Amino acid sequence: MAQAAIELIGINKSFGAVRANRDINLEIVRGTIHGIVGENGAGKSTLMSILYGFYQADSGEVRVGGQPASIKTPNDAIALGIGMVHQHFMLVDNFSVLENIILGAESDALLKKSIVKARSELERLEREYGLEVDPDAIIEELPVGLQQRVEILKALYRGAEILILDEPTGVLTPAEADHLFRILRQLKEQGKTVVLITHKLREIMAITDTVSVMRQGTMVATRETKKTTVEELAELMVGRRVLLRVEKGEADAGGVKLAVKNLTVKDTRGVTMVDDISFDIRAGEIVGIAGVAGNGQSELLEAISGIRRAVSGSVMLDGKPIDLTGAADPGELRDRGLAHVPEDRHHVGLVLAFEENENSILGYHDDPRYLKGPFLNIEAIRNDAKDKIAKYDIRPADCRLKTANFSGGNQQKIVLAREMEQDPGVLIVGQPTRGVDVGAIEFIHKRLIAMRDQGKAVLVVSVELDEIRSLSDRILVMFAGRIVGERGPEATEGELGLLMAGVEHQEAAE
Repeated sequence: MAQAAIELIGINKSFGAVRANRDINLEIVRGTIHGIVGENGAGKSTLMSILYGFYQADSGEVRVGGQPASIKTPNDAIALGIGMVHQHFMLVDNFSVLENIILGAESDALLKKSIVKARSELERLEREYGLEVDPDAIIEELPVGLQQRVEILKALYRGAEILILDEPTGVLTPAEADHLFRILRQLKEQGKTVVLITHKLREIMAITDTVSVMRQGTMVATRETKKTTVEELAELMVGRRVLLRVEKGEADAGGVKLAVKNLTVKDTRGVTMVDDISFDIRAGEIVGIAGVAGNGQSELLEAISGIRRAVSGSVMLDGKPIDLTGAADPGELRDRGLAHVPEDRHHVGLVLAFEENENSILGYHDDPRYLKGPFLNIEAIRNDAKDKIAKYDIRPADCRLKTANFSGGNQQKIVLAREMEQDPGVLIVGQPTRGVDVGAIEFIHKRLIAMRDQGKAVLVVSVELDEIRSLSDRILVMFAGRIVGERGPEATEGELGLLMAGVEHQEAAE
């Protein structure tokens, strides 16, 4: 019989009244890629955090290599050959790759020997696993795909034989995700054991040998991947049948709500990221923007929402101009009926140290509904938050919980609920389902379609081509800061892929 790398027996973990893990039993076979799927808040990350020593189980037993293991800290886990790559990277942004690799694993006070040893070991790991990265590069200057490689290298440098990856593709482009999977297959071929926590079922089907499904803190099933289907896994995750496609009727588009003309935007380095772009969005339609991350989509959304100043161009909202090159600010645009769900919910959309009810009114805190004279009406704010929690199925249903303690998908729902419930005329959304599970994706897509059908103008930016094709009534493709083509939702992935790669309109149409 195949030897178990990890055994979890009768694991229980509660946070106050919330039972995150209930009598969990799980066996992970050595030298395999084992997927763990479940809705946001199902307890997946909590379970792996117990294995890695961030949390201690209230009861139960952990075995590593068949032997009982006491894992009270991450250092205990590392000593047992367990490494973890977190959904939100644990890197020091202004340190180099090499400095991050040796951080916490230094072998001498002056670091000279540590750096020499790490540089040599990095070269070996890069050759063996295809994890090429410049050891002297500064972390904050690297794209997220390379930052993730640094996290994997950190774990391997510390001798990891078991590697846990928590939602590893949530911040990656499709090409970066494909490269990650090649790395994981190489790790498996070298005898490593990989545990993949994700909500993306197609990725589970593509990369894993075995998949376990969690729902509401319990382990409900384990399947050989080749003997299951996306549909079965989705139903096991959610407890009901899930639509894996967006159902919508024809758009009934009205007048132009948002018109962008000759917009040019530069980044903080002075590099032109949005280059003379023009388009419009009408009432009652969803316009999707497709493109590989880094081609100006983020800067475009930031400019339209008033976060980033434009260099030139004009924008009209309901026929009236917005001065994006000068005095416009997000508050003014919100007052005029433009709501924005940012791509980065952690740094732009939420204050993680605030309670859920506080985040549910951010940017709208001067609305008379939330005031009692010159002061905030705390009771009204909390009642409003409870209504949003119920309407958007935010879990756990606790408006007093710190927002940092919600899962990524539920944090996304908090932002969506805040912006959508203001009844905006124009909604712009960046990466609407990044880090969100299959049940919540279905919910979010239905809400966006409902807004369209209510006559709202919706702009969606996503790196997920399936999402863009399913949601959009018109698709614009961005490459190198310019719109290089417009297509309908019937466009194939291949056709859109050519445009995303910079192929001109005429060539893509041939």
